[in-house]
Amino acid sequence: MSEPTSAFRRQILPEAHRAVQVDAAAPLYVVMGVTAVGKSSVAAALSDVLTVDWIDADNLHPEPNIRKMSSGIPLLDEDRWPWLDEVGARLAAASRGTGLIVACSALRRSYRDRLRLHASVGFIHLTGPADTLRRRAQERTGHFMPPSLLDSQLSILEPLDQDERGVTFEINEPAHAIAERVRRWIMSDAGRRPPSTAAMQPRIT
Repeated sequence: MSEPTSAFRRQILPEAHRAVQVDAAAPLYVVMGVTAVGKSSVAAALSDVLTVDWIDADNLHPEPNIRKMSSGIPLLDEDRWPWLDEVGARLAAASRGTGLIVACSALRRSYRDRLRLHASVGFIHLTGPADTLRRRAQERTGHFMPPSLLDSQLSILEPLDQDERGVTFEINEPAHAIAERVRRWIMSDAGRRPPSTAAMQPRIT
């Protein structure tokens, strides 16, 4: 087995903790999208180019959620809220430190609003043709999410609204190339952000 990249070595697993310095400008971004779109690969590559830690939100799912998805059963919102709150807590903690990149599906606006209750976060939405995603899902090994759940995720996916801080990228390049494009967008996004790091108010529906 080849040596893992520095990004994967830097990944924070759920049980890991470390002391960090306070930095009000800490970058907080979620790489979002459906299963098999390459969220973890791009988050890891982005972690390298930004020198910021990253986590895979799949590692934060409670065991009942993993069992459910492994059986091909889509999660309900009540399954997701505690998980999203845990992801949000990691973002909130990182906002007081060096920042964090998170690979997380964040499929619906309400899920992203839930994360924004915890921290001011930008979203990088990865998207691609359904046939490409199906092929990737079929070829992927070692993941609890079966390919059969791709269609259910596509059916509930809500692209970023105009009032959400974020950007969408097609998965038509290698992860490192996408990460470099994302880095350039983040640099411009940082210049547009207001001085306050208060979380954006979620839309009430």
